[in-house]
Amino acid sequence: MYYLPLLGALALAGGIVLQKLNLKKKKVDIKSYQTAEFFAIFLVMLPIIYFFWKLSPEALDAKNIFIFSLVIIFSIIANLFTFYSMKWAKVSNIEPAKMLEPVFTILLAIIFSFIFGEVLFERNTKIIIPALIAGAALLFSHIEKDHLKFSKYFIAAAVGSFFFALELVISKLILEFYSPISFYFIRCTAIFLISLIIFKPNLKEFGNKLKLRILAIGAIWVVYRVVIYYGYQNLGVIFTTLMIMLGPIFVYLFAWKFLKEKINRRNIIASIIIIGCVLYAVLG
Repeated sequence: MYYLPLLGALALAGGIVLQKLNLKKKKVDIKSYQTAEFFAIFLVMLPIIYFFWKLSPEALDAKNIFIFSLVIIFSIIANLFTFYSMKWAKVSNIEPAKMLEPVFTILLAIIFSFIFGEVLFERNTKIIIPALIAGAALLFSHIEKDHLKFSKYFIAAAVGSFFFALELVISKLILEFYSPISFYFIRCTAIFLISLIIFKPNLKEFGNKLKLRILAIGAIWVVYRVVIYYGYQNLGVIFTTLMIMLGPIFVYLFAWKFLKEKINRRNIIASIIIIGCVLYAVLG
């Protein structure tokens, strides 16, 4: 099953690069874009949700509905901060901040393991140690002249990463009551409807080419999130997160190929460390 998180890492990289291509257009407003992207996810999942629907009675408990509501709120916050940073900064400059998400995810999972027990959140040091080393390597990739370069876009991306991590970790608390596809479908449908009501976007201003790219991103995010949820259920939060850390390597390569952004030496070193940590966790 190890190849599934690898597929998720590839989907993550492709989605980020396509998002940047869309958001860098001056006429694209981030609030309208968020609504459009979640509408695209809704459309992509609509034909398949019937075949993969699962909703256990426990999902309707007041406590679990409250947790799902937090997932939706945290996701909306995370997406807005992330879209803001991606619109105005180069992918390679904010990618380390975006990839703080797995670091936050690992740390939160460790904290939650003491609260909810190791049944939901594992504390295997053979996985945690390489995962933390890989996370430190991601931070290292943004160090220059002995200091971290914090622009407002970097900070926005970091805030988005934290809320994405928080959303993912608390999702583990209720994932067992859904299939990965039904969980993501309900989450994204709710975000789309809330964004539509609050932001009142004019989606007609998007050209046909842009709409097709947004639809493609919708399909990519479906693959990515379903893989993540499946990994959480079957491989564990921390191991799945470690595998997803391969995503930045693909992001650097895709940004170099399609966005003509340079890959610096720190990115290369960090990538080598991450690959080594993943191999240790898989083969060790």
